[in-house]
Amino acid sequence: MTHPLSDTLRHKKLYLLDMDGTLYLGDRLFPVALPFLNALRAAGARYLFLTNNSSRGTGSYVQKLGGMGISACEEDFFTSTDAACAYLRAHYSGAKIYVLGTASFRRHLKQKGFPVTDQLEDDVDCLLMGYDTELTYQKLIDASILLGRNVTYLATNPDWVCPTAFGYVPDCGSIAQALEHATGRLPLFLGKPQPEIALLAMERAGVSPEDTVLVGDRIYTDIACGKRAGITSILVFSGETTREVLQESDIQPDFALKDVGEITAVLHALSGR
Repeated sequence: MTHPLSDTLRHKKLYLLDMDGTLYLGDRLFPVALPFLNALRAAGARYLFLTNNSSRGTGSYVQKLGGMGISACEEDFFTSTDAACAYLRAHYSGAKIYVLGTASFRRHLKQKGFPVTDQLEDDVDCLLMGYDTELTYQKLIDASILLGRNVTYLATNPDWVCPTAFGYVPDCGSIAQALEHATGRLPLFLGKPQPEIALLAMERAGVSPEDTVLVGDRIYTDIACGKRAGITSILVFSGETTREVLQESDIQPDFALKDVGEITAVLHALSGR
């Protein structure tokens, strides 16, 4: 019997791939991940890793995936940090940016030419928050002071949690909620589910929404992003979302699969393997 995905995937050129919960959990690569990536290449399709996780620079991701056996270069990634940089270039021409994030996140922004700091200074007029695995209470105090000054408030992603091998840990969205309780303010989120991150990734690859598929494990970020960007969305149950959660959600993917291994099987069938 022909898989329902067959006609949809037959002519797709670009796959936007979430990573945490889709290809791996923590430092554990799913056994189906490498065959999936190999099948995409064999089909002549390109893929970009599309992640909301801003705790690492793309160089760190190259090293992480390399340690798992996935060969990648920095051009293979489009992250919420890239989306933040694009937004800042287009909409922000102010003074200094206080970065509530990791040293890697701050370093990446500085390399892109933005005036950033992790100190509470008088000329700061923007607070940019990422997924901060180096969070300290002093950073939360600084952020609360800045938000009281009514500075511009941005964040890379609204994810409540980040999946790990042992379960979940608080992500950027959870810290934003804590700050909302303290200050009454929420940031403008820039990564998934905003469509711009997917649209910018497609622009880099030179493809249209009709040529593109987004694969991820979260309804409220991955699938919502795909829907808003007008591209085919595939939910996998290898990460955060369960079948029960999907049943109750107002946001529905085009397809829902056990894991990316099901996509591999379809690609093999299309190629006659």
